[in-house]
Amino acid sequence: MEVLLSVLLFALVSTATPGPNNIMVMTSGMNFGVWRTLPHYLGICIGFPAMVLAISMGLGKVFEAVPVMHQVIKVLGITYLMYLAWRIATTATEIKEDDTSRPLSFLQAAAFQWVNPKAWVMAVGALATFTTVSGAVIQQASWIAAAFLVVAVPCVGAWMLGGAGLRRLLQKPVYRRWFNWTMGLLLALSVIPMVSVEFAELM
Repeated sequence: MEVLLSVLLFALVSTATPGPNNIMVMTSGMNFGVWRTLPHYLGICIGFPAMVLAISMGLGKVFEAVPVMHQVIKVLGITYLMYLAWRIATTATEIKEDDTSRPLSFLQAAAFQWVNPKAWVMAVGALATFTTVSGAVIQQASWIAAAFLVVAVPCVGAWMLGGAGLRRLLQKPVYRRWFNWTMGLLLALSVIPMVSVEFAELM
C-alpha cells in the first residue's frame, strides 16, 4: 500500500506540473474548446501509460543495446517540440469556416509521448524507482501505468479546462495572440534542459 501511495504521489507531482503535454493541451483548450481537444486529451491520458508498459516489456533494453537510437529520439524530440512551439505561437486567433488549424488527434498525442523529454524522464524514473528485479516487473509496471492513468484524467483535464476557461476571458484576437505566443515560448523553453544535457555529454 505504501508503494502504491508513493507511485500515486510521484504521478501526481510529475503529471500536474507544467510540461509540453500540459502546455499544449491548455493551448488547445483555449483555441479549440473542450470538445475538439478531447482526442488530444485522451491521447495523453492513454498514450503515456501505454509508453510505460512498452518500456517495461523490453523496449528500453533495445535503446540500451543501440544507444544511437536514443540520440536520434532526442534530436527528433527537440526538432518536433520546436515545430510545435512555432505552430502554437502562430495558431489562428479567429476560427473561420475555411481555417485549416486543428488540434492534435488521439494518435498524434499518443505518439508525441515518445519524443517528449519529460515523458521519458517520468517513465524511466517511475520504472527505475518503483519496480524490483526480483518482482514481476510487468505486473508492477501495470500498476504504475494504472496510477498515471488515474492521475492524468483529472490533472491533464484541469489544464484543458483551464485553457477553455481562458477562451471565454480572452475574447479579443490580440489577447489570444499574446497567449499563443507566450505558450509557444514556454514550450520552446522546455527544450533547454534537454539541449543542455546533450551539450554537456558532448563536452
